[in-house]
Amino acid sequence: MAQHVRQAVILVGGKGTRLLPLTERRPKPALPVLDKPCLRYLIDSLAAAGAEEIILACGYRSDVLEEAIGDGSGSGASITYSYEDEPLGTCGAVKMMEDRLDDVFFMANGDVFADIAAAAEAEAHFASGAKVTLALATVKNPCEYGIARLAGDGRILEFKEKPKPEEAFSNVVNAGVYVVDRSVLSRVPKGAFFDFSKDLLPILMSEGERIQGYALSGYWRDVGRPSDLLGANLQMAGELYGDFSWSGKRTESTTIVRPFYLGEGSTVTGSDVNAAVILGGCSVRDSRIVKSMVMGGCEASSAKIENSIIGEGCRIGAGARIENSVLADGTVVPEGAEINRGEVFR
Repeated sequence: MAQHVRQAVILVGGKGTRLLPLTERRPKPALPVLDKPCLRYLIDSLAAAGAEEIILACGYRSDVLEEAIGDGSGSGASITYSYEDEPLGTCGAVKMMEDRLDDVFFMANGDVFADIAAAAEAEAHFASGAKVTLALATVKNPCEYGIARLAGDGRILEFKEKPKPEEAFSNVVNAGVYVVDRSVLSRVPKGAFFDFSKDLLPILMSEGERIQGYALSGYWRDVGRPSDLLGANLQMAGELYGDFSWSGKRTESTTIVRPFYLGEGSTVTGSDVNAAVILGGCSVRDSRIVKSMVMGGCEASSAKIENSIIGEGCRIGAGARIENSVLADGTVVPEGAEINRGEVFR
C-alpha cells in the first residue's frame, strides 16, 4: 500500500516588511494572486497531495489571514490555526504543536507562491528513507536562499544558508516545502527561538542523518518583494488565462496584450493594456496599463500605470501617471499627478 502524508504545517507568522505598504493591513500570505490569497495555492497543492489536516502557524495579523483562508471548506482539507505569543522561528513554532503531529508531515513556508506537485515529493521521501526531504528550485541569484550540494542519488551533502557571492557553490536552493519525520523535533528545545534551516539541518547533517533533495515540479517563486508579487500574478494569468477570450462589454474598445486577467465585476473600457492583472470590482477607463497589477475596488480614468502595483480601493485621477511604484490601499492620486522612481505613495 502506497504511503502518503495526511498532515501539513504551514508557517505564516512573518510580517512581510519588504512588501510594505501592501502588508500594512494584511499578512503576506493573504496577498492576492488572481483574486485568490497567495497561500491558497499552496494549501490546494498540499490537499491535492493527500493532506487532510493543515495547521497554519500564525503570528502577524492572524485575524486577517483566518478570515481570508477560513476552515478549508471546498479545499478537501480541514484548516486549523496555531498562534504564538512571540516569534519562535520556523522550528520553534512547529515544536509548540509536536504532540499534535503525525510521524511524518509536510512543513512549508507560507511566504512563497507555490502551485506544486507535493505528492511526488512525499513519494521521494519514503523511497529514500530520509529524515527530512527538501523541495529544491533553481534560481539565478542564490544568495538570498539556502543552497544545497547534492549527491547523484539526491542526498544533500552540503547546505549553506544565504551565502555570500563568493561562497555560493550552487544555484539550487531550498524552496521551503519539506517532508519531515517528527522524530527530528527531539533536537529542538522547547520555548526557544530555533530555525529549521539555520539550526536544525546542520545538527541533523552533523549526526549523519539522511537529508534528501527533491527537484520541485510545478510553479514556485518567492514573493518577498512587490516585483515578485507582480511576477506571480502575471505568470498565473499567462498560465491559466493564456487562451481565454476577454472580448465583450467588460473590455469594450480595449486593446489587450497578454498576459492579462480581469477579475469579477471589473471593467476596462477604451484602454490599452499590456501584461496587466486587474482584480475584482475595478473600473478602468481610457487608460494605459503596462506590466502592472491593480488590486480590488480601484478606479482609474485617463491614467497611465506602468511597472506598478496599485493597492486596494485606490482612486487614480484623470491624467495621472504612475510608474515604478507601489500605492498603499486607499490612496487617492490627484488629477495630473506624477509618481515615479519607486515611491511608496499614501
